Amino acid sequence: MKKLILVLFTCLISIGIVYPQVAIRHQIATPRAADSLDIAFYARKKGFQAGAMVFGINMGVWAFDRYVRKADFAYINMHTIKDNFKHGFVWDNDAMQTNMFMHPYHGNLYYNSARSNGYNYWQSGLFAFGGSFMWEMAMENEFPSTNDILATPIGGMALGEVMYRVSDLILDDRRTGWSRFGLEFASFLISPMRGLTRIINGDAWRRRSTSGKQFGVPDVSVDVSVGIRTLELKDEILDKGMGLASEINIEYGDRFDVEETKPYDYFSIKANLNWQAEQPVLGQLNIIGRLAAKELVNNAKHYLSLGLYQHFDYYDSDTISAVSAKTPYKFCTPASFGGGLIYKRKLARKWDIDAYAHLNAILLGGALSDYYQVDERIYNLASGYSTKVGFHFVYKKDKFAASTTYEAYQMFTWKGYPKDIDWDNVESKTLNAQGDRSRAILHATGLRLDFKLRNQLYLTTTFMNYTRNTKYKYYRDVFSSTSEGRLMMTYKF
Repeated sequence: MKKLILVLFTCLISIGIVYPQVAIRHQIATPRAADSLDIAFYARKKGFQAGAMVFGINMGVWAFDRYVRKADFAYINMHTIKDNFKHGFVWDNDAMQTNMFMHPYHGNLYYNSARSNGYNYWQSGLFAFGGSFMWEMAMENEFPSTNDILATPIGGMALGEVMYRVSDLILDDRRTGWSRFGLEFASFLISPMRGLTRIINGDAWRRRSTSGKQFGVPDVSVDVSVGIRTLELKDEILDKGMGLASEINIEYGDRFDVEETKPYDYFSIKANLNWQAEQPVLGQLNIIGRLAAKELVNNAKHYLSLGLYQHFDYYDSDTISAVSAKTPYKFCTPASFGGGLIYKRKLARKWDIDAYAHLNAILLGGALSDYYQVDERIYNLASGYSTKVGFHFVYKKDKFAASTTYEAYQMFTWKGYPKDIDWDNVESKTLNAQGDRSRAILHATGLRLDFKLRNQLYLTTTFMNYTRNTKYKYYRDVFSSTSEGRLMMTYKF
């Protein structure tokens, strides 16, 4: 069986459809194991404090909405809470940025209220679910949201664990003075609830003989790219625009080390930020976090492992210009899990080759709609599955690197609305529809090339193509295609 899997995976490599992480790795520090004293000191569970912080988050946000923003939904009482429990969950009509990014970020606050008080990944996820459930049932006078109760805790677990571990890289309990203040402040910005916990406990200024790092110094690589981005929507009228963009890639941990793995001992992050007219600042965010893994093959020529991974994917764009009112692409999967294969070819002379492939179940996703426009929502909520495969190779360690990427998403919107719906008299708060009854097939295909200029500086060029083929039950099917190119300078830390 192992040989069969290896043969199949090698076939994928031969046709170049495997998804890479960071093309060329540079360690930002020498890896070092965590000190047992640090693990014991910060591993003590404080359930009351964690629960109080989750409760405090909800009360604080509600008070701001009610007394500062004076938002209609924040006027609650016992009758609204009773109505929420009586009616049950509905699909809401908030914007994709709100539902699929801001809600998971909010879930990250719940999650890290527990994570920073001694609880592990899975236990902290329960606190995130509890905080989300409390908000949905009691803190708004609108009916609880089905998509929020999924996106908030599950997406919050992905964002939360990443932020917890990144903040851990910064902290150092041995420091004092302004140096200590700077590290604590930076860590607070990355993981606010961990920073608040350290302030409450006095850990933010307590000097200890060890660093306090819960994970020691893992194998971490970071690269930052800045340059020009061109976005092109292929429609009846060609619509394209140009602006500034940046890309950040982080690879945390060793993907080829699966001994005694814990959730997120290995993860990767890719974030694209745009400074382009009409485009959202956050254009793309991908997180892949390893939850568990097992080695299948490890011999003189090949390495292959099988693992369980959590995925968070977010792709966003807006109309490019006044030429066309159409949006190029919008799709996301804040709640997705699946199996993945990691491959590496050993004993290469000039070329280093590694690859991976994933098959995932999408518990909650979203894809741009051509017809559904209710309140702030122009996308269909959905569930389904996805595949991610890719390949990258590096020539003479770091002289040149090439990567190909391929992602495919099948998203099914199964709870629609009646064919003869009267849109003029629709009550958006009670419509309770995922969107148009449809099946969206999305593809994201990319190529990245890195050319070394000097030391850790590279010239990077990338190309991405996004296609969407949506098959509607009541409307004409729609196919769209968007291309994106970037020319950037990359520094690899």
